[in-house]
Amino acid sequence: MQAVKRLQDWLPNGQTAALVATEHNRRYFTGFPASDGFVLVTKDNAWFMTDSRYIEAAQNAIKHMEVLCYDKALPLLLELMQKSGVTTALVEAELPVCEVRRLREGLAPVSIDDSNTLDDEIGGLRMVKTAEELAAVRRAQALTDAGFAYILPRIAIGRTEREVALDLEFEIRRQGAESVAFEFIVVSGANSSLPHGVPGDKKIEKGDFITMDFGAKVDGYCSDMTRTVIVGEPNDRQREIYNTVLKAQLASLATIAPDVLCRAADAAARDVITAAGYGDRFGHGTGHGVGVQIHEMPRLSPAAPADMRLAVGHLVTVEPGIYIPGEGGVRIEDMAVVTPDGCENLTKSPKELIIL
Repeated sequence: MQAVKRLQDWLPNGQTAALVATEHNRRYFTGFPASDGFVLVTKDNAWFMTDSRYIEAAQNAIKHMEVLCYDKALPLLLELMQKSGVTTALVEAELPVCEVRRLREGLAPVSIDDSNTLDDEIGGLRMVKTAEELAAVRRAQALTDAGFAYILPRIAIGRTEREVALDLEFEIRRQGAESVAFEFIVVSGANSSLPHGVPGDKKIEKGDFITMDFGAKVDGYCSDMTRTVIVGEPNDRQREIYNTVLKAQLASLATIAPDVLCRAADAAARDVITAAGYGDRFGHGTGHGVGVQIHEMPRLSPAAPADMRLAVGHLVTVEPGIYIPGEGGVRIEDMAVVTPDGCENLTKSPKELIIL
């Protein structure tokens, strides 16, 4: 697997190993889902180790590293490290303090480095998607697009937000997703002003904007899409808000290309919304990376590092929005992968205002 080889090439010497313990990074390096286990990578070898619940499935699924079973993980890890001459193990800084303490005590005399060194390297690897990773994302997004087409005729006055969300989730799972990428957002009317609102018992009414933010997970990789539709004819203000968000989204997509500053891709959308008089109603970033987690680097945001630039293989969402408390909101979100000549939009669902 390319990711393991790239991590091995980065390790400074044979005395330093990478010890991966978080579930999402284990999935990234192994392709295998498990709630328990470790990936140990040295300059010359790589192992995945887990307990008896997963060992048979892991041995059948993982072919690019040795798969081992443990009753107790730390003695096996220490044995492998000592046999390999490892004196320092880099671990993820995001691990809980109690887990780092357990590793320090159980793997002594191996030194445990829980600085950001390993996180930064893995984050850099994960930002650049391989053809295999993008193929999984495309499959996830195809299910997401199909889910949108499925749910449109099933949105009706009197249905609750929760009913629509559950209907949409069931269809995406039925069509073959291993899971959903995150808890779906389906909010209507005044609730659509909540960027991360939770579907509730509010019934859909005539004149409501309905914002749906949803995605599938396929082979460990996520998709992410948002569409806002309306029930009944929109008024002039609703049309203005929707068209402003769409114009902003298209402007940001048009900027995405290699070497473009992440802040500039955000500004392209934000400037449109600000010029229309809604700058104070767009509070979040324009986009984020997507992969084995729904939120990854890079970020399209004013808060992105000043020197962070897009590169070929980066996969980002583009999702500007306008949110007016007590009234409603609009968000439109696609996923785009950076190509040598610009970007490819992986989201195929229509973006013109759909009136139900």
